[in-house]
Amino acid sequence: MADSTSLHIAVIGAGPGGYAAAFLAADLGLKVTLIDPEINPGGVCLYRGCIPSKSLLHVAKLIDETRHSKNWGIDYADPKIDLPRLRSWKEGVVKKLTGGLGVLTKQRKVEYIQGKVAFENSNTLRVSRTNGGEDSLTFDRIVIATGSRPAIIPSLKLETPRMMDSTSALDLTEVPGTLLVIGGGYIGLELGTVYAALGSKVSVVEMLPGLLPGADRDLVLPLHKRIEKIFDSILLNTTVAAVKEESDGIRVTFDGPEVKEREKVFEKVLVSVGRKPNSEIPGLEKTQVKVGPRGFIQVNKQLQTDDPAIYAIGDVVGEPMLAHKAMHEGRTAAEAIAGHKVAFEPNAIPAVVFTDPEVAWCGLTETQAQKDNREIKVARFPWAASGRAMTIDRTEGMTKLLVDPETERVLGVGIVGAGAGELIAEGVLAMEMGALAKDIALTIHPHPTLSETVMNSAEVFFGTATDVYRPKR
Repeated sequence: MADSTSLHIAVIGAGPGGYAAAFLAADLGLKVTLIDPEINPGGVCLYRGCIPSKSLLHVAKLIDETRHSKNWGIDYADPKIDLPRLRSWKEGVVKKLTGGLGVLTKQRKVEYIQGKVAFENSNTLRVSRTNGGEDSLTFDRIVIATGSRPAIIPSLKLETPRMMDSTSALDLTEVPGTLLVIGGGYIGLELGTVYAALGSKVSVVEMLPGLLPGADRDLVLPLHKRIEKIFDSILLNTTVAAVKEESDGIRVTFDGPEVKEREKVFEKVLVSVGRKPNSEIPGLEKTQVKVGPRGFIQVNKQLQTDDPAIYAIGDVVGEPMLAHKAMHEGRTAAEAIAGHKVAFEPNAIPAVVFTDPEVAWCGLTETQAQKDNREIKVARFPWAASGRAMTIDRTEGMTKLLVDPETERVLGVGIVGAGAGELIAEGVLAMEMGALAKDIALTIHPHPTLSETVMNSAEVFFGTATDVYRPKR
């Protein structure tokens, strides 16, 4: 094993992947420099993504529950939204977390430079500091963790505050009377949920036949039904042909076989059509790093690029563009640099959509199994048969297992319902441990809980679920 204490590494980008790589590398005895434009680590996730959006989604859920509580015999007055205080609370959460990471940086003796970089060669970076001045710094290894940014459709680009991307939408400068969300993916639906709860009339337009493209339809259906009640409209199989700013908003022209109203004016428009990797790093062409046709940096299982001195992790190396994937890649890269025998080879990476209900899945999906012509057995447990789901009045959910018919090994797990994002971790652990459906069925779960539905779905597979009736064939 190489003497790791003699290595000096630089990590470019201090998001979840970057700071995870930097912190573990420091713990392993490497000398570490972490470089990022922000005053503290955190990246898009903490400053402009996961954390602020989930803070606002919590508020949206609370507002929704106060309205829903009439069914339980509890009446609340309509909520009064104090937007400046709500913004302040959200920003306080961000400041606390990023400030905490700043403290951890100092405790680990990681050198933190606020600034931007350009490559001079495979080992040397030109660092432009935010507070002024430039340095040419040389390192033994460099980790690229530059993340991603919202994708832009050139034909829909308007230089006006009425057109928002996910970053400006989270600034929450105002609650528009009407809002169009372009893109029915997870970011658009999450932000649309927030604005709908705060009082906007929200419409979502998606060019494909269903929301959350790529997710199994049976998981999306309960979400679609609920969104229909809180959104003004859902336009599927529809594209936006043109946008034009007028005095009272953005005039949007729709195109598609199911379009009933070809033109409509919205106070604001949120464009949420995916993200692009930040691989256009100045001077990268002076290294041996290779970038693929979609803009992702090519890496091996140790997260090493085609240049032996340079590693890359997170959104910049490919799908899925998720913070938890980036963090594990960052740890793998740090261990690889320190000379450990490691590889990034997860059996399952969970995906979570933090709407209401939440949608979560890991491993194989039915959609992918059908595409691959792969034989599977699917066991579904409806939450209408869950005592816990009934006590919280959220019986629209469902838990399913995808099982190999020959070995009975769990190949995938899908959950839709309240708290699905917390429950999916059990499915990920099952897959990483190579669990069989019988292992899950025999694992005693606490009652009454939503976690029971994972066990119940395994019982459905064996025909032994007592809370649902399946007649023998």
